[in-house]
Formats: sequence, structure tokens, C-alpha cells
Amino acid sequence: MIIQKEYKFYAAHRNETLSDKCSNIHGHRYGLRVHFHVERDGDISTLFGDFDAKMEPYLKENFDHGMLINRNDPLYQTLLDHTQRTGESFRLKVIDGPTSVENLAWVMFTEITAMGFRVDCIEIQETDTSTIIYTREDWVEDNRQFAASTSDVRSQAD
Repeated sequence: MIIQKEYKFYAAHRNETLSDKCSNIHGHRYGLRVHFHVERDGDISTLFGDFDAKMEPYLKENFDHGMLINRNDPLYQTLLDHTQRTGESFRLKVIDGPTSVENLAWVMFTEITAMGFRVDCIEIQETDTSTIIYTREDWVEDNRQFAASTSDVRSQAD
């Protein structure tokens, strides 16, 4: 059985690997729809509030009114230097790769699964007209590819 829950958060990002408008810092009101796979246990499967109890703090602490940033983006080091110099802090969600919605989907699917949920798919709406649907099969395939590329880098270093 699938229980679908919807959440919203605001976040800034840029994709420094592109040469269009998205290479500039900008923000989105992201819509997140999570399809949780649950097993029925008697009259109910899961209380809807059980999802919110974990998901809402996760989004608030990691994403909402923060900035998604690639660990390898030169701006990341600049922000770290600024923080160290001034004591000002920023909510940064650091990821290993460009902050595309595809990479965001992999990160979120991984982290939501790590909370103990079985996720069937997630949908992330980045703009009014653009949504990515990221399935468990996509996640499994990405994990295979990421593991292969990591081992390729290791063997090149040897």
C-alpha cells in the first residue's frame, strides 16, 4: 500500500556547471511528494502524523530557507571562509555534485530511506511547470553507478 505525503520548502542553489541563468544563485519553492510503501497492520497501516514527525524536522533542519551547494563549487569555500571570518552561519546542504534536481532527488531518497521509511518514489517540483519523478529503481541504478564511478576513481589512483 502507498501513502502519499506532500511537503514544501524554500531553498537557494546554483548549478555552476551550466552556462545559463541557472549558474546564478537563485531560489525555488520546492514541492516534495513522497510515496511511502507501508504494510497494513489491522485497521490502519501508519498514522499520517508519524511521517510528519520525522519529515518536517528533516526538511526544516536541512533544506528550508537554506542553500543547496556542491562541495566542489568554489563558492562553497568562499562561504566557509566568510563564516569563519565573521561568525555568521548559513544553512548549507552540501552535496557531492551539482545541485541539479536529479542529484537532489538521489540525496533526498537516500536520506528519507535512512530514516527507516520504505520509499516507493518521490516527486520534486522545482518550478510551476517542472517536476522530477524519482523511483526506487532510479535510486538502485544511481547507487550502482555511483559505486562503479567511485571504484573507477580508486583504481585510477592506485
